[in-house]
Amino acid sequence: MGSVMEDPTLERHFKGHKDAVTCADFNPSRKQLASGSVDKTLMIWNLAPKARAFRFLGHQDVITGVQFSPLGNLVATSSKDRTVRLWTPSMRGESSVFKAHTAAVRSVAFSHDGQRLVTASDDKSVKVWSVHRQCFIYSLNQHTNWVRCARFSPDGRLIASCGDDRSVRLWDTSTKHCINCLSDCGGSATFVDFNSSGTCIASSGSDSTLKIWDLRTNKLIQHYQVHSAGINSFSFHPSNNYVISGSSDSTIKVMDLLEGRLIYTLHGHKGAVVTVVFSRAGDLFASGGVDGQVLMWRTNFDTKSYQDVMHQHSRRSTPDSPPHLSDIHPRGAHLHHPKPMAVQISPAVTDTLSTDPHVIELGQAVYSSTLLTAQTHAARSSVERGASGGSCTAGGQTGAGRGGGGRREEQRAQTPSLDAVSGEASSLDSVLRHVVLQLDILTQTVSVLEERLTLTEDKLKECLRHQTQILRDVRAPRARRRSDSEDADESVRPT
Repeated sequence: MGSVMEDPTLERHFKGHKDAVTCADFNPSRKQLASGSVDKTLMIWNLAPKARAFRFLGHQDVITGVQFSPLGNLVATSSKDRTVRLWTPSMRGESSVFKAHTAAVRSVAFSHDGQRLVTASDDKSVKVWSVHRQCFIYSLNQHTNWVRCARFSPDGRLIASCGDDRSVRLWDTSTKHCINCLSDCGGSATFVDFNSSGTCIASSGSDSTLKIWDLRTNKLIQHYQVHSAGINSFSFHPSNNYVISGSSDSTIKVMDLLEGRLIYTLHGHKGAVVTVVFSRAGDLFASGGVDGQVLMWRTNFDTKSYQDVMHQHSRRSTPDSPPHLSDIHPRGAHLHHPKPMAVQISPAVTDTLSTDPHVIELGQAVYSSTLLTAQTHAARSSVERGASGGSCTAGGQTGAGRGGGGRREEQRAQTPSLDAVSGEASSLDSVLRHVVLQLDILTQTVSVLEERLTLTEDKLKECLRHQTQILRDVRAPRARRRSDSEDADESVRPT
């Protein structure tokens, strides 16, 4: 090995989205890269040189999350249109859709066996779904604000979620209970995920921090503050030795988790970096941003061998125990600031393979001009009715019609006191709090009803299967007796 560590290199850029790129994921087959955008489209990029790209149409609003299934035969997307879609990433462009939440869906992720989906939403809930049946299973409802992200642990026994209530929650999937709440976030928690061994979780925030907790000790073990703006996304390397993060400061940072320090700062996007993700093998990673570009990088820094890592760390002057590939060290909480040793990679990195691919559009545009026109007329007439209704109400109080100008002038002269205004404001605030409380209760009630409907559906199907089996068991003896009687008749007939 000539060098222990090489710099990341920009392999390709993909241009085809018409607005900011919000999410991305690699196909486990390593042949495709999916990305979602504010332009409401899903793009499937084929990684072979000069291969065609596919644009899938179907969502009615911003796509917020995308992920390939573990087998790579499905792509799940979430959207602000409150739905989740399951796509077949092929020329046919087929998809199935279900309404997942009562507000914008912020993220979607498969379990590692591919049997379940977990979604997070602005309706303050986390929901779990069956992929095969595409039906609701259960809901998790202890967040008090928008939930930004939710992920399964590698063994499927835990779910981690985070949101605008500045908390990271851990849920037991068997009991459906919240077993831990990490609430020391300095701002909105934007992203959460497990490392590949399931021993740690990390969360990023609008306060530009990245925190890593050890689930075996429930302690914060690393704390990075290397960005100058909020972190929008991050991704663990499959070896658990590195993590990459994308930020609104237009940079991608690469941290070495074994050494506990920043090792690379990558420039390439014009504007905020919204999403970053490693490939399943870790040899590639992708980034997407508000500039509408998807950049694909070759990792290179993961070429360290295990022997090199151990030799390097045998010389560390630290009381920590020797690091292992399946763990994250050091165990003490650290606050890391940008260091001059960080390698700055030029934005003008050589791009040898990029050519804008030919894009094939699949699916149907969701808004027709007729529908938009009808909605516009309906909204306009509603506004006009509201305005006329408001005039009548005002007229009842201050004099009807336009002839009440004198009375209106008199009313303007009678300026209300500050006490009256503050009293009205406090009354309105109380009413709004009551409405929000009732909406929370309604959301929880709907979730319980969904669970009960799912259970009822399962019981009905089981009853139908049982009754069908009984009918078969009843009909079988009759058929045998009928057959025996026909054989007897045949034997007594004269030849």
